[in-house]
Amino acid sequence: MTMIGWLQIALFFLVVLVTIKPLGLYMARVFAGERTALSPVLGRLEADLYRISGISPGKEQGWLAYTLSMLAFSIAGFVALYAILRLQAYLPLNPQGFAGMAPDLAFNTAVSFVTNTNWQNYGGETTLSHFSQMAGLTVQNFLSAATGMALAIALTRALARSRISTLGNFWVDMTRATLYVLLPMAVVVALAFVAMGLPQTLDASVTATTLEGVNQTISLGPVASQEAIKQLGTNGGGFFNVNAAHPFENPTAFANYLNIFAMLSISAALVYTFGELVGNRRQGWAIISAMAVLLIAGVAVIYWAEAAGNPILTALGVDPALGNMEGKEVRFGQAMTALYAAVTTGLSDGGVNGMHGSFTGLGGLVPMFLMQLGEVLPGGVGSGLYGMLVFALLSVFVSGLMVGRTPEFLGKKIEGREMKYAMLAVLVLPLAILGFTAVSALFPFAVASIGTSGPHGLSEILYAYTSAAANNGSAFGGLTGNTVWYNTTLGIAMLLGRFAYVVPVMAIAGSLSAKVKAPPSSGTFPTDGPLFVGLLIGIILILGGLQFFPALALGPIVEHFAMLAGQTF
Repeated sequence: MTMIGWLQIALFFLVVLVTIKPLGLYMARVFAGERTALSPVLGRLEADLYRISGISPGKEQGWLAYTLSMLAFSIAGFVALYAILRLQAYLPLNPQGFAGMAPDLAFNTAVSFVTNTNWQNYGGETTLSHFSQMAGLTVQNFLSAATGMALAIALTRALARSRISTLGNFWVDMTRATLYVLLPMAVVVALAFVAMGLPQTLDASVTATTLEGVNQTISLGPVASQEAIKQLGTNGGGFFNVNAAHPFENPTAFANYLNIFAMLSISAALVYTFGELVGNRRQGWAIISAMAVLLIAGVAVIYWAEAAGNPILTALGVDPALGNMEGKEVRFGQAMTALYAAVTTGLSDGGVNGMHGSFTGLGGLVPMFLMQLGEVLPGGVGSGLYGMLVFALLSVFVSGLMVGRTPEFLGKKIEGREMKYAMLAVLVLPLAILGFTAVSALFPFAVASIGTSGPHGLSEILYAYTSAAANNGSAFGGLTGNTVWYNTTLGIAMLLGRFAYVVPVMAIAGSLSAKVKAPPSSGTFPTDGPLFVGLLIGIILILGGLQFFPALALGPIVEHFAMLAGQTF
């Protein structure tokens, strides 16, 4: 670890902190239906979209109608994307002449992008046409992110309102998220990426002559536009197979900084938007503080573990002065790789600028554990916020049990009905992750896909299902995922992680919205102070530890102690 590395990390978090309030206030105005600086430009387009679609923007929906609208929209998106991938050979903008995807891979990919997971069992530059990248993947990068934002705003309204059974209009919230937030920010970031050297062209490739005099074909395409929404929407799906380790996706140190900032900016600011809309900015800052503590701790542990190096490599004669550089870009170093790894897994982004499977035992454990916490640090755009609010409800319920009072959160009484829905939501991750991992570790044809035996091989399987169920999309490496078994089961895990989680959350929103919002009393437990922040952090860690520590102990923890003892598997 170096002082320069820590300064780079500190500067990044300072920049994010400065942008949280202005961006959060802007999004609060957008979702409140108020006039913004972009209203003169986009207001007419928004109205025309409602008119063409037959949507009445003033007509609100109850939680069930809101949820069914979201599900119907997601199903339609899946069908459209699946068709594009399967029929790719017959569609335009396919200069490489790529064939259509196999049915199981198309299923996995379509589910992946519709659920905002962006797990990729294929190499983008060797599999997908420009049309599939733009009309298929990039479109879903916008829409899946906008869907998550809409759901978070619906839950926010439920906590802000009193005795109102409606949560807003899904179609309006999704449209505003796309038009006023994601689209303009994506245009700005894409132009910045082009200026930094990312390609933005419809050409298929360019031929270069190497120093040895050999011709090399280098893939090109509309990279900058996809990279922008990939990060802003916490999608993470790369245009190229090696994602942000590819120089055309991440060419410079400034581009690397912008990549990380783009993926964190909206998710962090959306928590401030929550505080603004519920009329309690301190509540928003309290939740941001809990997220920041856990995320910064994750960065610190990864950086420390990778800077400490690998005793096994030292014993083989590798100079330990630079720590463990295996699987890392020398352009970015350990500090920026550690920051990228923690942010991308604390979010639901999944983009990578290094190979997590090449990290040390503890360095690889932290990204996995951050996802297993539910990706709420601050999580995906929208999904992280509503996931964190579920933990907040659990925290006030625990505090109520300790003092013998009916728990309240923002004036809403939290009772048995809400807790049942909350437990249904939080049990989705262990069910999908541990269940599929256990089954895959038993079947010989599933085990045959791992690249390494022993605890690291178990970590490859565990990481894959963790990434899928948490809707992250990053890969540990080493696992051959493009098989019928993994394409199918990972796809099911993604569906469970997105929809089996959010339906109970929306039921919570419907229940809370109809309740009376009572003013705080002398016996109300304050949820906007440091005591609540500590309790919230504790509940998150306890749930994560109880659910996943046994599996982690068999994988990365064993690998860590074996590394210290100089053993390999």
